[in-house]
Amino acid sequence: MAAWRLRGAGTALAASSALAAAAAWPSPVSASDSSPAALEAARQLVSRPDARPPPRSAQRAVLAGSTAAEPLDMLVVGGGATGCGVALDAATRGLRVGLVEREDFSSGTSSRSTKLIHGGVRYLEKAVFNLDYGQLKLVFHALKERKQVIENAPHLCHALPCMTPCFNWFEVIYYWFGLKFYDIVAGKRLLHLSRYYSVEESVELFPTLARNDGDRSLRGTVVYYDGQMNDSRLNVGLACTSAVVGAAVLNYAEVVSLIKDESGERVIGARIRDTLSGRIK
Repeated sequence: MAAWRLRGAGTALAASSALAAAAAWPSPVSASDSSPAALEAARQLVSRPDARPPPRSAQRAVLAGSTAAEPLDMLVVGGGATGCGVALDAATRGLRVGLVEREDFSSGTSSRSTKLIHGGVRYLEKAVFNLDYGQLKLVFHALKERKQVIENAPHLCHALPCMTPCFNWFEVIYYWFGLKFYDIVAGKRLLHLSRYYSVEESVELFPTLARNDGDRSLRGTVVYYDGQMNDSRLNVGLACTSAVVGAAVLNYAEVVSLIKDESGERVIGARIRDTLSGRIK
């Protein structure tokens, strides 16, 4: 059982291999804020051809070696999309970060998403019909994030055509105008233009598409584009990038208890069990 300390902690258990692991540990981003210089330093570190996360033994040693003199600024519990994102954000701001995950990275809900990176087309419909500027701001934000994620990880994310079948001419006009407005709102963040396909074109593109819906006949389809991602690989990529820029990340490490100060009100550390070995250290 290793006791890992946060900043402001008292005495702590130090691993005997901490000094050896430090030699192989990447140099953290020097700036302690989110200035352009700090972010550029992180980008250069990640883009190096030899950039790779330190081995598990080094990760564990650095975490277990945190002391009152050199504590962690932050310990993130949970290696899903949110936890790894928080760790990466904090590490690129110059904080000394640790992250632990009881199972494997993205083993929970972060690998069971829709895999879509949508720009908020439903929010746009609400914004128009409810005259809600707040919903429109959500669309702008979602479109910006969609474009950013695809540009950051083009090997894991791509544009996805979404086909909307229309069984009367009102639906054709409704979806065509609505999705064209979606294109206009996207502006320079547009992935591809939406367009109408005739019945023949639609069936050629999607042979299993139903031509009839009850007593209604297919009048065509409207295709628009949103993003798609490999959610679990993207999550693992966040964890690896966090480690490259200086965070210490460890999977199969379970938090079994929290360490508090003498008043019992402030958390100053955590006790972690290595679930692979099951050994108490």
